[in-house]
Amino acid sequence: MRRSVPYRMLRPVLGSPFHLLVLLCSFALCAYAGVRLLDGDWFMVALWFVGAAVLHDLVLLPLYAAADRALVKGVGSRRRVWVHHLRVPAALSGLLLLVWFPLITGRVSERYAGVAGLSADGFLFRWLLVTAVLFGGSAVVFAVRRRRRPPADS
Repeated sequence: MRRSVPYRMLRPVLGSPFHLLVLLCSFALCAYAGVRLLDGDWFMVALWFVGAAVLHDLVLLPLYAAADRALVKGVGSRRRVWVHHLRVPAALSGLLLLVWFPLITGRVSERYAGVAGLSADGFLFRWLLVTAVLFGGSAVVFAVRRRRRPPADS
C-alpha cells in the first residue's frame, strides 16, 4: 500500500524573502572568506579541511559517541537526567578546545603574536576557566531543577 504525500510536502521550503536574503548573504560571506583563505597556500588549507573532516568522522565521532554511550549506561535509568547536564558543558568545552587547540597547546604562540600583535599566553588557563564555569553553571541549573521538582513519593 502506497501512501500519497501531499503536494506541499514535496515543494522545497524556501522561507520568507528575509530568510533567503540572509542565506544568500551568508553564502556570499563564506565564498569571500574561502577565496581569501585559499589565496595563499591553497593546497595546505584544502589538505587541512579534508584532514579535519576525516579526523572528525573516523576518530573523534566514534570516541565521543562511545563516551556518551558509556556515560548513559553507567548512570543508570533513574539518574538519566544527569546526562544532559554533563553533555552540554562537555560538548561546548570540547568545541572550544577543537577551535582554539593550537593556542591552548602553545604550538603557534610566536606566529599568533606576530599576526595579532597580542600574546598567546593564558589560553590554556582561560579554556580551563571557561570549562569550569560551564560545568559549574550546569550543576547550578541541575540543582535548581531538582529543588523545584516535586517529590516523586507524594
